[in-house]
Amino acid sequence: MKLLRYGPAGQEKPGCLDAEGRVRDLSGHVDDIAGTALLPETIMRLQALDVTTLPLVDGAPQDTLRLGPCVGQTGKFVCIGLNYADHAAESGLDVPPEPVIFNKWTSAIIGPDDDVVIPRGSSKTDWEVELGVVIGKGGSYIDEADAMDHVAGFCVVNDVSEREFQIERAGTWDKGKGCDTFGPTGPWLVTPDEVGDYDDLSMWLEVDGTRHQDGSTKTMVYKVPHLISYCSQFMSLQPGDIISTGTPPGVGMGLKPPAYLSGGETLRLGIDKLGVQTQTVRSAK
Repeated sequence: MKLLRYGPAGQEKPGCLDAEGRVRDLSGHVDDIAGTALLPETIMRLQALDVTTLPLVDGAPQDTLRLGPCVGQTGKFVCIGLNYADHAAESGLDVPPEPVIFNKWTSAIIGPDDDVVIPRGSSKTDWEVELGVVIGKGGSYIDEADAMDHVAGFCVVNDVSEREFQIERAGTWDKGKGCDTFGPTGPWLVTPDEVGDYDDLSMWLEVDGTRHQDGSTKTMVYKVPHLISYCSQFMSLQPGDIISTGTPPGVGMGLKPPAYLSGGETLRLGIDKLGVQTQTVRSAK
């Protein structure tokens, strides 16, 4: 099932995508794609609905109908760094002996096609297509063998990053990762049964039509179940939390010479079975 949120920013309603690619309204069944709506029992109840009987929403999704972030009320946006060996190599860094954890602030989350805004003072704003894992059933100290029982679904994330803020200024990575608009999420949350083999999904990103990232989740170093178990050692995971699992090579920082966003570009990115995002890049006022 493809769950989504549609409508103006801050006023999104819950919905799903039908077999013809149209949006159906789920307001009669859940208040939002958030919280308890992500629990396994609720997902099962939604999957049992006859989607064709749900109200049809006017407009074409990602065209005349805006889609918001596919998950609402996210409490934690946890990211994993250097989780693709080839990306670590292009960054000139070794694969870490344990997953690298950093955060994107939840105020960074935007819809899949909303504008990405380069922050004031930025000279090195970059792109990263990533597989997002959305927690359904919460927990702490989750066994790796049970980890997938805690997943509500998967989505596309663009881990937009300001490399000077991240690397060259004192402190942790977080301040280069969590600027406003640095977390486009969606277009939809796809339940695991529909995704299938999440360890072999093609993923790509283009800037103004030029493909820079062209990889696959199969080269991920620390796999999804391990990441869920690992993160749950240091924090309780709760419904709606997002774990963004790392990026393949082809980021601007790794190009020779490096290339960064300056405003006016169009980013287009996607992951097999999870949909496509398109963002216009502009500078902060």
